[in-house]
Amino acid sequence: MFSTATLWIPFTLIAAAGQVARNAMQRSLTGQLGTWGATNIRFLFGFPFSLVFFAVVLVTSGDRVPWPPASFWPWLLLGALSQIIATGLMLVAMNERSFVVTTAYLKTEAIQTAVFGFVFLGDHLTVMKVAAILIATIGVVITALRPGGEKSFAEIRPTIIGLVAAAAFALSAIGFRGAILTVEGVSFVTAASYTLVWGLFVQTVVLSIYLFWRAPDVLKKILALWKPSMLAGFMGAFASQFWFLAFALTAAANVRTLALVEVLFAQAVAYYSFKQKIAARELLGTALIVIGVALLVAA
Repeated sequence: MFSTATLWIPFTLIAAAGQVARNAMQRSLTGQLGTWGATNIRFLFGFPFSLVFFAVVLVTSGDRVPWPPASFWPWLLLGALSQIIATGLMLVAMNERSFVVTTAYLKTEAIQTAVFGFVFLGDHLTVMKVAAILIATIGVVITALRPGGEKSFAEIRPTIIGLVAAAAFALSAIGFRGAILTVEGVSFVTAASYTLVWGLFVQTVVLSIYLFWRAPDVLKKILALWKPSMLAGFMGAFASQFWFLAFALTAAANVRTLALVEVLFAQAVAYYSFKQKIAARELLGTALIVIGVALLVAA
């Protein structure tokens, strides 16, 4: 009999690859749109694609459109609002540090997600899984730290921003998984897709209202750059679709730890697209990340 127990693994790998591509696209738009304008790209242009994904899921699954309980909304708002903050902080950090190092800071999210998942959702983690998370996180720290670097405010500031962004992403993962788990009576694919639609809708409304109030010219620029924004929006919705499918099947900490392979993808993007050199220290950190991920999958 077919089992969905391990589907979260390919779902996570696909989501991680799509997220790196989306992050690179958003980074290229930050100079023209500013931090929050580039952040809104993934929501405003991703929302229509989430509707298409959901429609396809309904047609193929035969599920009805669910109406979730009241407990769905606090979880959804936690996920949606935390992700807005996290994405904005991520783009700020990327403009101040290298693409791959910023991604490494963000991946400290895995251990924070494990803690939040245990506290808020009661997610169970075995000793082997905890070891995997710690090893992979150590690899991230080794990749991110620059020994002998000047410890000035300019150096510390992007570090703090990256770590706070990681915490916000961790809360976002917990919020979205919590929302998905409240949607009952339908398949996990429908529950995940439905949550994604509402999540992107809330994020689009909140951030668009903010930009209309504080920077209306940015909204005009976003519409003028609709072609590159459309592609970034599609990649954002595509990656989010697979993140949510993975969240529906396993603890958020498992998903976020496996997602540390994103550092490998980011190194490839940094090297080939941004011409940023990869240090030996980063290679050592990458090796530890791979070991941690391998332990997680084995567990």
